[in-house]
Amino acid sequence: MSVSDRMPVDDSASKQARGAPPLQVERGTCYVHLAYDVGLAIDLDAVERRVTADLQRESIRHKRRAPYYFEYQPPPLRITQSVPPIRIGGHATEPSVDAVVYHFGAVSVQYSIPIRGPLADLRPLSDELYHSRPLLDASREMVERLVRSIRPAIAKAGLSSLVEDYAIYQIEALTPALAPSAVIQEHALLLAQILRAESAPLSSQEVDDALACQISFGPDDRTLIDWNAALLFDRDADDVRAVLEFANVELLEMRFLDDRLDQALDHAYEATARHSRRWSALFTGSKAADLGRIAGLQTDSALLYEGVNNALKLLGDQYLARVHRLVSQRFHLNDWDQSILRKLQTIESIYEKISDRHANRRLELLEWIIILLIAIEILMPFIPGLARR
Repeated sequence: MSVSDRMPVDDSASKQARGAPPLQVERGTCYVHLAYDVGLAIDLDAVERRVTADLQRESIRHKRRAPYYFEYQPPPLRITQSVPPIRIGGHATEPSVDAVVYHFGAVSVQYSIPIRGPLADLRPLSDELYHSRPLLDASREMVERLVRSIRPAIAKAGLSSLVEDYAIYQIEALTPALAPSAVIQEHALLLAQILRAESAPLSSQEVDDALACQISFGPDDRTLIDWNAALLFDRDADDVRAVLEFANVELLEMRFLDDRLDQALDHAYEATARHSRRWSALFTGSKAADLGRIAGLQTDSALLYEGVNNALKLLGDQYLARVHRLVSQRFHLNDWDQSILRKLQTIESIYEKISDRHANRRLELLEWIIILLIAIEILMPFIPGLARR
């Protein structure tokens, strides 16, 4: 039975009409993450030596039991910088920003916005945060400065035009104090609108879909995960937020890799068509250049794919592994993964076809040369002046 079938979609307005006080957020924070790709790989030790801001190697704080091997491999580097606050509607960011640098060439910028007041105020905040131009511009400028300062530590440095943003609303205390399950039941529509950054009324099906991915470890915490944002009713959710942040970086890298593979496929198709209609490539060397370019794209793509997929080990903590599965479902990471694997296989097949065709034509050319030499050897006695004496 869906949320909307069990109860009215949202009765908070009717409660206020009856004189009930609105639900207040006593303590909470909105974390906005913006992920960028800046290169093929980053030497984190070299970055640590070059950057003078506050630094720390990122690790996940475990509030649950987890084995020692549950960590980032290798741990990313968190860089904290002081910045002027940015106004977002009626809110403002904290005067500091974090940039998490990953070894596979990604940077995740985190802004923190204190939240306090009526829960309903998060709805206009979500509207302001949806592709927020002030945060996009400020974060890109910060990443550009960071790339300039650590460029020697980046392999094939280059800031991609792609960006992936994600908002995490962590609510630590409410007035009146309600269990997360009660908040979800009584304010389903409002929570769905916050997650979807929608001010218009939503259908019951849309509300059910927005609230479909829920998970909790105990009776006093609950995490709602959607494609645009997540809501955390939890006093200590550093570990869950770290997994959500990393999943957002994964999504960015999958999109970036998918775009690069599309370009590689276009180039491979053009190379196949170009070399299928002429022999001159055997002499100009363009076929070897095309093969080298395709092989380079294959190698870079495979390194990035493996780096992203092997960076975070969740096998030791079943709860966080479930969190990662839920966010992967929302982000369709498995679909991106399958698409990338298919394209890698297609590029490999095209590379092999071009290489085989090139080898076959070289063999054919050698055969014709041998035939020509044999013919010359046969004809030499019959050509005046060339006969052997």
